[in-house]
Amino acid sequence: MATLVKTTLDGRKVEVVGQAITLSGKLEAVELIPVKDHPNRAAILKAMPEAAYMAGRVALTQEEGKVVLEALAKGEEQFLANPHAIEERFRAAARRREAELGIE
Repeated sequence: MATLVKTTLDGRKVEVVGQAITLSGKLEAVELIPVKDHPNRAAILKAMPEAAYMAGRVALTQEEGKVVLEALAKGEEQFLANPHAIEERFRAAARRREAELGIE
């Protein structure tokens, strides 16, 4: 289930799907970065003075950020309620760790 956050000026949808923030259905980010902590905050605020968060390349207002944070929290709750999803996350982490160590 997707939660619509906003539609960009060029008509693309910014949505939260599970634990991901998508732009036109493609993964854009998995977390929000407050503009005040962003390395390019001056440029972001020049382009969009009301920006409070960044989700990848997408600037969000305080209200839009709140919608994203609530939807991500709901996605996390749903994920934690699914034992198979948790098992798969551990399996993927183990595979990444083995690849880092050169174990095949």
